[in-house]
Amino acid sequence: MVIDVHGHLTAPDSLYVYKATILSHRGSHGRGKVEVSDDEMIAFLNQPTFGTGKSHMGLLKEVGTDLQLLSPRPFQMMQAEKPARVSQWFIEECNNMIAQQCRLFPNTFRGICGLPQTPGESPKNCVAELERCVKGFGFVGCLINPDPSEATNYDTPGMGDEFWYPLYEKLVELDVPGYIHGAGCRSIRHSYSLHFINEETISVISLAQSRVFQDFPKLKIVCSHGGGAVPYHAGRFIAPTLRRSGGNFIDSLRKLYFDTVLYTPLACELLIKTVGADRCVFGTERPGVGTAKDPKTGKWMDDVRVYIDGFDWLSAADKKVIFEDNAKRLFRLDVGAKTAA
Repeated sequence: MVIDVHGHLTAPDSLYVYKATILSHRGSHGRGKVEVSDDEMIAFLNQPTFGTGKSHMGLLKEVGTDLQLLSPRPFQMMQAEKPARVSQWFIEECNNMIAQQCRLFPNTFRGICGLPQTPGESPKNCVAELERCVKGFGFVGCLINPDPSEATNYDTPGMGDEFWYPLYEKLVELDVPGYIHGAGCRSIRHSYSLHFINEETISVISLAQSRVFQDFPKLKIVCSHGGGAVPYHAGRFIAPTLRRSGGNFIDSLRKLYFDTVLYTPLACELLIKTVGADRCVFGTERPGVGTAKDPKTGKWMDDVRVYIDGFDWLSAADKKVIFEDNAKRLFRLDVGAKTAA
């Protein structure tokens, strides 16, 4: 079975019309809502998307994905927007739409909720939405944005700081993972894709150098995009650790989990060999940034399964761990050996 833990919401235009509307009046005309009938949603998810000539459902079938975990498109979440209720309403509508798609396609999708994070406010303000999605919709995790300011300031403490403890406490109580994923970027110095990598890098180091997993031994944290830059520059952090304490930085790194949303075989290989197959979960973000064909090979760059299947140094058991077993255990997925789309 192939479980893709890193997928994002493909939404009808009505969601983005809603977003433009609440932005235009800054919430002064009330919340409103997005309404898409079940028939409309089913038809939409079977229409071509991302300029590929294939639907979201078709793109999954093409590469053999059995189950995908869906979350809001992070760069759309506008968590630095003012007033904060505008972002909160939009994120809640995204979560509602994910819940609808999961209900309509229970053998294909599970939900990962977005959180109404606000710059300068404790993550405690996100607990209610996390509970609503997990208890009400059966969602299996949440996205955590390390920088809700969207690169407008860097006052939010690193994820190893006690600032995040109210959210960690709730994640442990609900027994669902937190999924580190950068979001919007308002900087003129770098794009949102680069911002993702920067913030995920900072988060991994902050957590690896903290006592978070001593204080929350049952906490489950997954890092997007292969952990940012960290697994590929591990030596930069191993040496100082040895000098300071004689500790093993890799052991600290292996308290986290890392997805395989990396669009070259070499990057996937380095991630798995650095952190171990038992700390990797299969992810593609398909359809998304990587949904393009490599002109040299004619293959989809986000067909990450092909890369991992081709690693003859990786045992069949380890491949199964990456494609299926880790995801089932982490997200407590009650699914069979094979799921029909």
